[in-house]
Amino acid sequence: QVQPVESGGGLVQPGGSLRLSCALSRTIFSINTVGWYRQAAGKERELVARITREGSTNYADSVKGRFTISRAVAESTVYLQMNNLKPEDSAHHSCNTVPQRPQHWGQGTQVTVSS
Repeated sequence: QVQPVESGGGLVQPGGSLRLSCALSRTIFSINTVGWYRQAAGKERELVARITREGSTNYADSVKGRFTISRAVAESTVYLQMNNLKPEDSAHHSCNTVPQRPQHWGQGTQVTVSS
């Protein structure tokens, strides 16, 4: 498995929460920094959160304090807990290594925040 498998997106009202999951191959998970990226319609893809193999995290200013990235070693999975969602968080969300590699893009998952 080269491509990750993302899940957990959906339609949520402003202020709501979602938890995204990114299942990776054990090799990719164990040796790389992994990030959650998002791309809104008409905008460039941006990195919103990253986690190193040691567990250190970093966030874009736009999501700091609302999003939490974490990893489950046994499952080779990276999560993105998104709280207090805003309409501007609506985007197609994907995970990949940091820096990103073309062969590691999966299908992604759509997040829509709307009332």
